[in-house]
Amino acid sequence: MFFYSKIKLKSIIPEGFTDIHSHVLYGIDDGSKSLDDSVSIIKKFQDLGINKIVTTPHVMAGVWPNTKADILLKLDELRKKLIKEGIHNFFVDAAAEYMLDENFIKLLEKKELLTIQGNKILIEMSYISAPSNLFEIIFHIQLLGFIPVLAHPERYNYYHKETSNYNRLLRSGVLFQLNLLSLSRFYGSMVQKTAVYLLENNMYSYVGTDAHNVTHLNYDDIYLSKKHSLSLQELLKKNCF
Repeated sequence: MFFYSKIKLKSIIPEGFTDIHSHVLYGIDDGSKSLDDSVSIIKKFQDLGINKIVTTPHVMAGVWPNTKADILLKLDELRKKLIKEGIHNFFVDAAAEYMLDENFIKLLEKKELLTIQGNKILIEMSYISAPSNLFEIIFHIQLLGFIPVLAHPERYNYYHKETSNYNRLLRSGVLFQLNLLSLSRFYGSMVQKTAVYLLENNMYSYVGTDAHNVTHLNYDDIYLSKKHSLSLQELLKKNCF
C-alpha cells in the first residue's frame, strides 16, 4: 500500500477505459508466453472493468525484431482464441512499443508502423541513456505526421535528478504515458516519486498498464490519497476512446 489512504486504485478506473500499453500477444516479446497465458491476462483486465486494449509488443532491433505482419498475425490468433473461449465482450487491437533505434528510423521512413488513435506512436528509450539525437528523431516523427507518446517517462533514471528534461520533452511535442504500477513502489521509490511529480504537474497525457503478466494487473493493495486519486481520475478519462 502507498500514500497510506483509503481510495483503491482499481475503484477509480472509469467505464470505457482503453489500455494503450501491454504485452498480451504470446511468444513475441517478454510478455505472454502462450495463448492460455494471454487469455488469463485478458480475464484479469476484465476483473478490473477494462474491456478494451491496444496491446503493444516490443519492436527492438536485435532483441525483438517484430514486423507489422508478425504482430497482426499474433493478434488474429488471439482474437480467434477469445472467440473459442467464449469471450465476446472484449476488444483487442494492436500497435507496438518502438525502441528509438536505427530500425525504428527505417520503419518510420517507410511508414510501416502500428499506431494508436490514428497517428500516435508509442516509443521507448534505453534505460541506460537517451539517444544522442533524440530531438532530431522527435522532429522527424512529427515531420512525417505522427505524434510520439513516450512510454513510462518516470522509469528513465537518468532524468530523475533534473526535471527540466521532462519540460523540454513536452515542449518538443512529446506526450507522456504513465505506467499505473509506477504509482506504487513496484519499480522502486524514485520511479514512484517521479511518477507522482509528473502526475501532480499534469504532465501525462495517457495511462497504460504495461502488463506483461497477470501480476502486473494486481492492484488490490494499491491505494491513493484523495488528491492523487482526483488527478489520476482526470487522466484516466483521456484513455476513454
